[in-house]
Amino acid sequence: MVDVSGHFAFCLLFTLPAWLRWTGRTSLAFVGVALLTSMLPDVDLFLRSFLPVVHHGITHTVFFVGCVALLGGAVAAALDTSRVERLVHDATVPRRTVFGFVAGGLFVGGVSHLFADVLSSPDVALPIRALWPLSDAPLSVDLIYYDASLWNAGLFAVAVALHLAVGYYRGLGTLRTPRVEGR
Repeated sequence: MVDVSGHFAFCLLFTLPAWLRWTGRTSLAFVGVALLTSMLPDVDLFLRSFLPVVHHGITHTVFFVGCVALLGGAVAAALDTSRVERLVHDATVPRRTVFGFVAGGLFVGGVSHLFADVLSSPDVALPIRALWPLSDAPLSVDLIYYDASLWNAGLFAVAVALHLAVGYYRGLGTLRTPRVEGR
């Protein structure tokens, strides 16, 4: 597992394609939603103080991340969307769009964490079994050491620079969502 800055960096790298799909605030919102769950699998570190859970256990699986993403998307879709609609120039935002956007962002954030742990887990923790319950095989590449501060900070700096460059090119400079004709 990389440190927190490394997990944020991987999440930023995983969300770069959002700038190809959306522009301005919408891309920024997707990145923000994903960053919210980029540390989600490490909830086991908190839970183990009062539950018999193991670090790199069930919370470090695509199954767990997917369940949380679906639940988060459902909660977001059930909430009042009027504020979201004002952000996109009073356009109607269907609940299924809110569900997909939030669930997708949460899933990408969680999976980016799992990917980073696959690259680095054996140095300080057990390898993760990310594909459980489909496969119990541990996944590990052991490419990055947890305490590689320079590597984590460097990757974070590169990821932020890429987001700023692509975001500026795709409309972050104005922080407004372009109006679509016919709305």
